[in-house]
Amino acid sequence: AVHMPVSGSFGAYARKYISPSTGYMISWMYWLTWTATLGTEFTAAALLMQEWFPQISMWIWTLIFAVTIFGLNISSTRVFAESEFWLALVKVITVIAFIVLGLLAIFGLIPFHGAQTAPFFSNLTAQGWFPHGFLPIFTTMLIVNFAFSGTELIGVAAGETKDPAQNVPKAINAAIWRLLIFFVGTIIVISALLPFQLAGLG
Repeated sequence: AVHMPVSGSFGAYARKYISPSTGYMISWMYWLTWTATLGTEFTAAALLMQEWFPQISMWIWTLIFAVTIFGLNISSTRVFAESEFWLALVKVITVIAFIVLGLLAIFGLIPFHGAQTAPFFSNLTAQGWFPHGFLPIFTTMLIVNFAFSGTELIGVAAGETKDPAQNVPKAINAAIWRLLIFFVGTIIVISALLPFQLAGLG
């Protein structure tokens, strides 16, 4: 019998309620999702490091990050959790600083390169809300949806959480607010500061 929630999460639930083969497939597909995500993240991290150290090959940085992450994963849970906490804190502080500085620039409290007056939110509506229609929105969503993998870890962690009935709903609510502030907040700041023609991958 499967007592819920369990560590196997949706793989275990599919195995119990649909079929063993479906549970098997879902578990391996989930593994593949994270394998692909880690590959892209190692590449992105290596690209960032190359900005600072152009003479060092991207492959070296990719290997350094891969070995570091692997080392943290095979170490004790405490070391892994502590490192996750501090590394996530760096990201959170950086994003908050970005949003605060961006808002100061939007309202003209600090100078912004290329802007003589405070840009406010004029760039958001200068060409209409969807200058190229709805199709690019859907295309973009297909590309960026993988970046939201991680939110489902609340469901995975539920099987190993003390008092999941109380803590899981709290975690879900916190995740929604963080997504709104960090993801939507940064998008609004970038969209307000840059005309959409300039807001490319560069």
